[in-house]
Amino acid sequence: MSSSSSSDIAFQTFSLANQISDVSPQDEIFAFDAEANKRILQQSPWEQDPHYFKTCKISAVALIKMVIHARSGVPHEIMGLMQGKVIGDSIVIVDSFALPVQGTETRVNAASEANEYMVTYVQESEKVRRLENVVGWYHSHPGYGCWLSGIDVDTQMNNQRFQDPFVAVVIDPNRTISAGKVDIGAFRTYPKDYTPPNASVSEYQSIPLHKIEDFGVHANQYYPLDVRVFKSGLDSELLGLLWKKYWVNTLSQSPLISNRAYAVSQIADLHEKLKRAESTVSNTRPTIPTLKGQEEKQGGKQDEKKKEDSHLAKAVKDSQKIAIEAQHGLISQILKDIIFSSRPGEHIPQVSRVGEVVDAAMNIG
Repeated sequence: MSSSSSSDIAFQTFSLANQISDVSPQDEIFAFDAEANKRILQQSPWEQDPHYFKTCKISAVALIKMVIHARSGVPHEIMGLMQGKVIGDSIVIVDSFALPVQGTETRVNAASEANEYMVTYVQESEKVRRLENVVGWYHSHPGYGCWLSGIDVDTQMNNQRFQDPFVAVVIDPNRTISAGKVDIGAFRTYPKDYTPPNASVSEYQSIPLHKIEDFGVHANQYYPLDVRVFKSGLDSELLGLLWKKYWVNTLSQSPLISNRAYAVSQIADLHEKLKRAESTVSNTRPTIPTLKGQEEKQGGKQDEKKKEDSHLAKAVKDSQKIAIEAQHGLISQILKDIIFSSRPGEHIPQVSRVGEVVDAAMNIG
């Protein structure tokens, strides 16, 4: 198999995993109409409807830049800005750039140097006909999912108050490596005096125990946008060149090794969650028949039981997630060993043998 075809397959796999759609270079999504942009900014329909924006469309090139930046900062958080525009009820991101900020494992702080850099970058971008405004910021959550913390909510609220339209994007570089696809979320906050009519139940996320409280307190102060990724033929050429340069590194690395610190932290966190669940589980006793006057008391006990089940159910989901990611990494290593470790003249294992090895890996745990 030639290096060119291998890099093409790797790039196609990335595109399929992240559902990247193709658009024409002449598509309106790439054309910047200054008059249309000025008109929609004057109308500002998002000020009347807190749910006006439904989608965040991100260029594949901008996405790659953000993921590389996020991965380079592990275990610390990183931060950057995104340039784009508004098309209908979508915020379209066409480019992104990193900010020279100081981050920790739990937060990132933008100093005055970052503000000066941002202004200079935007001014220089205009000189090369990158006319799109800054319409959002991105930062990373290494290992604890895509959501907004209390500090993130305050930051996004201020951004929406003074430079709307603005979107917050969060990337988890650790889960991106483990899952094999980009773990990303885009969010908009509600106005301070706004109460969402129906707080919808979001999809379950595995949040570390020390972050659960912060996640729960602020969960109803923002809402997620549907994230879609697009690329043009020119983007495909650029990304193809990138893949041809780095496909060997991608093929040779293993998430079981490169992400082992994250895997260990996941197991430690699961241990703490199971201990917490165990402390809330009551002893198993036979059900006592209830009298008519005791129904209300029994209702309270049922609520406690649901809470116990909730803790255990979440721990089970977390353990399943850890096991699946480990199995995927193990299967990947087995397949690469079978395909690339054979020598000329040696007997190549039959497809059935490969299936047996994969099945054995799936049965682990």
